[in-house]
Parts: sequence; C-alpha cells; structure tokens
Amino acid sequence: MIPKDPAILLSYVNTKLRDRYSSLDAFCKAEAVDKDDLIDNLSSLDYDYDEKENRFITHWGDFPYPPEQSPEELYTGEK
Repeated sequence: MIPKDPAILLSYVNTKLRDRYSSLDAFCKAEAVDKDDLIDNLSSLDYDYDEKENRFITHWGDFPYPPEQSPEELYTGEK
C-alpha cells in the first residue's frame, strides 16, 4: 500500500525509483499504481516526473541567481 499524503508519497516513490525501479512504468506496474493518478497527485506539489533522472523533481529553483529579492522577500512578499 502506498502513502496517501502527497509529501510522503513523493519521498516513497522517489526512493523506490532510486533503489528498485528503472522507470516510472516499471514502478507503477509492480506496485499496481495508476500512473496518471500518481502524476496528478504529485503535480499538486509542483513536482513532475523527469524520465532522464528517473525521479520526480520540482522546478522551484528555475529562477536566476542571485534573485532580485532575498529568499525571505520571495517567501513572504515583504521587504
């Protein structure tokens, strides 16, 4: 049985992909998981499956460095 909480599910799936499965398809088949449901669930956390990396990754860091705002300003919106 796989975790229902998306944050715990993310860790669970990425660990399984790293340690046991060569692809998301292999994981879904072995664990009897609907691939589309899994992708939708983890996309709610802004994570997408990266086939090359064989893991779910986020694109939170896809902004130029150094940012024009401090991390605190980016997080809170306050200066």
